[in-house]
Amino acid sequence: MTRRPVLTRAGIPDARRVVVKVGSSSISGENAGQIEPLVDALAAAHARGTEIILVSSGAIATGMPYLQLDARPHDLATQQAAAAVGQNVLIFRYQHSLDRYGIVAGQVLLTAGDLENPTHRSNAQRAVDRLLGLRILPIVNENDTVATHEIRFGDNDRLAAMVSELVGADALILLSDVDALYTRPPQEPGAVKITEVPIGDDLAGVTFGDVSSSGVGTGGAATKVSAARLAAAGGTAVLVTATPRVAEALEGADLGTFFEPAPL
Repeated sequence: MTRRPVLTRAGIPDARRVVVKVGSSSISGENAGQIEPLVDALAAAHARGTEIILVSSGAIATGMPYLQLDARPHDLATQQAAAAVGQNVLIFRYQHSLDRYGIVAGQVLLTAGDLENPTHRSNAQRAVDRLLGLRILPIVNENDTVATHEIRFGDNDRLAAMVSELVGADALILLSDVDALYTRPPQEPGAVKITEVPIGDDLAGVTFGDVSSSGVGTGGAATKVSAARLAAAGGTAVLVTATPRVAEALEGADLGTFFEPAPL
């Protein structure tokens, strides 16, 4: 597949292949209703001919109410149980919403080990390519029932960056609880929005929070920066913005924080 370099936000609508990553806090609990507008935005891009891959967190958070849990569990076995239940419900919710557009979802569960093992990696790449060729919308998540290390310490921002590299994505959109990255946590005085991150910019003097404030996710601004750098180094443009602004992001609006991709 020939990649189409995306050098600015305005180039996103013309991208051939785009990965969109959404976090647990954006599509679970009281925010479960955000699945429909997210799907609206993905469906609009899909209708324009863009190949969309959704990387969605939320299995554990979605499963928690079914296990009568009020907070994210700390023990591994309960996390695995919540993920097993929640992944099923999460995919059902996505497919139910996608039915409005006649789009079929394909579930893809991966571990970091899958992407490090050449045979598994090749199989995953071939499967996703075939799904896209059939106009299926792949929904990727960490395989939380077996990926013990990722449950404890990982995040799906990194997974999204690795998937972007796997599929040769032209752009990656990392959705967050805030509209962009800031020089310090945005609720603190003196926080300044970061609009552009050129290749090689080490963001000196910038302070990021480490964990999502929602209590159900594992990522934060620091993980998004790390993932964005990984994807951008592989030639994928990255935009970080808020989940409610995903439609605008896919349409090329001037928003969020844009990471310039390395030359292909």
